[in-house]
Amino acid sequence: MMKIEALSSQKDFPASGKSTYLNTASVCLMYKPAEQAINAWFRDLTEFGTKNFDEKAEQEIFNGLHIAFASLIGAEPGDIAVGSSFTELLASLAWAIAPGENKNIVSTDVVFPSTFYPWLRVARHTKCEIRFAVGRNYTIDQDELIQLIDSDTEVVCVSHVEFGNGQVYDLGCIAEAAHKHNALLVVDATQSAGAVPIDVHKCGADVIITGAYKWLCGPFGVAVMYIAPHLQTKLDPGLVGFRSHKDMWDFNIKGLEYPVDASRFEFSTMAYGCALGLTESVNYLLEKGVEKIYAHNLAIADLLIEGLDSLNAEIISPAKKEERSSIVSARIPGTNPKEIAKKLSDAGIIISQRNDFIRFSPHLYNDSDDIERVFEELQRII
Repeated sequence: MMKIEALSSQKDFPASGKSTYLNTASVCLMYKPAEQAINAWFRDLTEFGTKNFDEKAEQEIFNGLHIAFASLIGAEPGDIAVGSSFTELLASLAWAIAPGENKNIVSTDVVFPSTFYPWLRVARHTKCEIRFAVGRNYTIDQDELIQLIDSDTEVVCVSHVEFGNGQVYDLGCIAEAAHKHNALLVVDATQSAGAVPIDVHKCGADVIITGAYKWLCGPFGVAVMYIAPHLQTKLDPGLVGFRSHKDMWDFNIKGLEYPVDASRFEFSTMAYGCALGLTESVNYLLEKGVEKIYAHNLAIADLLIEGLDSLNAEIISPAKKEERSSIVSARIPGTNPKEIAKKLSDAGIIISQRNDFIRFSPHLYNDSDDIERVFEELQRII
């Protein structure tokens, strides 16, 4: 087996030395300085209250994350909004757009539920049409997805990388088709941000939203959203609060004036330390380089595919290079995926069972020794 070293150390990710962790598509191993930044914020609040975390500090708390995430995707800090969760940000966006009765929303039937439930809720209210591209063995034909888009389409909402089998979409191609019909492209980047390069100018997405606790190596409790400049002043957020005002300390109950950038979607207090932790994680990934991380992860995925082939497994992740991520999903003949995942976990190898297959998802903290251990254990189990 080809030797591949991890891109990180156990100092950065202490948990990487405690198990063979191949489950980032579920929950990441968090970057140690991120955890330290989070705890430092809570500790300071516990010991000093608002002495240090005063009104100015609260108003500026997201500035570092705006800058870091904008750098990660080639945007500007003013294009970024921070929230407590992916679902929160998407729900606010969905109600801001709220396609009408004669409009439609296009997605896939293999997308993660949180990527589409907010749109379903809006559709119940507005009576807009829902259109799903149908997956075959969890894979979507991108051309069939594009064929669903017409002059009545208001939103196309897809995951950049599908959670089930790791299929990567050509966002630029989908964006071109959507914009041809004056539709918006909304992208869930939770399974790609931090692991697959994203350039907002090349991909053409109008909105990109991601949680923090997968490939960004951050915590639960924080998420980020990119909104293209042409949309920022046109949208009336579905969720509003005291931070929604352009001067959050104005307290004018009779007038709500939004900021003139994406931060109009930042509406509430939250566990602010989580945003500081994510800032540390994103800056770490920027130092490593997402292109380098992407190449490393694909090389590890190649070893997984090679080993699965030797077991005559049915690999349901895409074979085409341009559609691949480091998520590798498969069925092993004559085995129960739930039992396989449980036995691997008992042996200290952490993966996921999804539907009728097992899913591996290596990241920058994995190396070739991890993969060798997986197949030694699989041989023993089988």
